Amino acid sequence: MTRAIGKAPVTAAMLMVVAAALFALMGVCVKLASRHYAPGEIVFYRSVVSVLFILGMVKMRGGSLITTTPVLHFWRSSFGVASLCVWFYTIGKMPLGTAMTLNYTSSLWLALFIMGWAAWRGAARSDPRVVAALLIGFVGVALVLRPSLEAHQIMPAALGLLSGMFAAVGYMMVAALGRAGEPEYRVVYYFALGGVIVGGLTMLATGVTQHTTEGLALLMLNGVLATLAQMLLTRAYAVGNALSNAALLYLGIAFAFVLGIWFFDEQPTLLGACGVMLIAVAGLTATRLRTPVPVVSAAAPVPQNGLSQAISHQR
Repeated sequence: MTRAIGKAPVTAAMLMVVAAALFALMGVCVKLASRHYAPGEIVFYRSVVSVLFILGMVKMRGGSLITTTPVLHFWRSSFGVASLCVWFYTIGKMPLGTAMTLNYTSSLWLALFIMGWAAWRGAARSDPRVVAALLIGFVGVALVLRPSLEAHQIMPAALGLLSGMFAAVGYMMVAALGRAGEPEYRVVYYFALGGVIVGGLTMLATGVTQHTTEGLALLMLNGVLATLAQMLLTRAYAVGNALSNAALLYLGIAFAFVLGIWFFDEQPTLLGACGVMLIAVAGLTATRLRTPVPVVSAAAPVPQNGLSQAISHQR
């Protein structure tokens, strides 16, 4: 019985673990590429690689980029690209650990959105054990990264929190698109297309940096890793539990902790090791707990005044 019931979340968990590892590797590329390029340029080239990757895959394997849910794609791309751009800005203004911690509050925002909507609708509340796992995971993130905040960083910190909020809404859109039957490559394609447009407009203001072999290689690798990770994440949200998937994203911080030691000679600490353990416990706990939670309905149109009227129950 356990295996039958747990088949879908186990599959989603495997997808999320691999996606988290790829996102951590992508973070290494972004950190190295930031020595050569402005954040808007990194967003642009990452998105160009993703668009070309998807176009090539569609040509070789077949498929179509024509969608019957353009409004959901618009909202997913808008919030996703906004989150990415604001996060890169925050990284440039604050310590990397603080910026990453603030961005990873997306899971907490997601839990708050779901619980708030469930309370508003009078529906069954989310399993408090899942929410507790998310909170434990965030504590682990804080211990691993040991963030600090100075007075002149209040505005960047607020924007960092905003990036987490935008990401949470983007994940809800991903879940809705998956349940609408949209294949993951199409979801990733329109997200990347939005990044090309926004990144290109940003480059008009900041200018274009001359490429070096190292810089160009980092940009290309960043784009490939981001595309693969995004496709896996998209599929995981289509077949798995939203809150459980969000908790598993914390594993990306654990992977980044290890990669930081490997690539940047960052010294491990006892608090950091405890944080990694908390992250792992939170991810495993959330994966085992499957509670139906509200998500954005794929069948309902997204109203002009927001997302609140377009949320329904997950099966």
